[in-house]
Amino acid sequence: MNPHPARRALAEFLGTGLLVTLVVGSGIMAQRLSPSDVGLQLLENSTATALGLAVLILIFAPLSGAHFNPAVTLADYVLGRGRQDGLTARVVALYIPAQVAGGICGTILANLMFALPAVTLSTKDRSAGHLWLGEVVATAGLILLIFSLGRTGRGHYGPAAVGAYIGAAYWFTSSTSFANPAVAIARAFTDTFAGIKPSSVPAFVAFELVGAAVGIGLIALLYPTDRATAPAPVDINTDPDSASTDLANATSNGSAP
Repeated sequence: MNPHPARRALAEFLGTGLLVTLVVGSGIMAQRLSPSDVGLQLLENSTATALGLAVLILIFAPLSGAHFNPAVTLADYVLGRGRQDGLTARVVALYIPAQVAGGICGTILANLMFALPAVTLSTKDRSAGHLWLGEVVATAGLILLIFSLGRTGRGHYGPAAVGAYIGAAYWFTSSTSFANPAVAIARAFTDTFAGIKPSSVPAFVAFELVGAAVGIGLIALLYPTDRATAPAPVDINTDPDSASTDLANATSNGSAP
């Protein structure tokens, strides 16, 4: 399945938009349900995001690969260079604006669903070195996960694995794991639980891209070839009938043990 590039870009727009709606909307709901317990708010927010992200990947992966993230798109482009089915610069140029625009629309949708103004610029400052380090770790881990699965023929685990990783990274990173430049930009447009002050966004995006570069480097070191398309080291015949025939032929030729 290789949809038209415009359809793929639309899938990225919708997927990123719905992802941000999940993040922002569940954050608003968490604030309202548990107004005095930040830990419970984070649990509610991370659980909704992890489960919803897995569902969105299942919906949109057949169309666009379900990147929803400029860092993932750039990593796919870099790691796929030289491959016939690699991401082209033209597709990258379609995906990234669609992801950013979709994310902003997703924030607006979440704000409106909770009877808030469509846009309220966040006042939550997230400018600190330990938060930037958290974004490097979160993004590098995400890239390592996605492309290690892809290069070892285990891409079908992607929806559950990526959802689980993001849900966990909410808790083990100081930044609560944005790990996504489009999401970071979009979350500046809501002054709610998930918001980020606009002045904090450039550094977050920069360190997310650093994390993506680290993830790309780790993939190049750990999985330099795409094992998903490489021949298996041992050819195991799992068909009983043909296996019996093969064994009989090998025995008659004196090549069986």
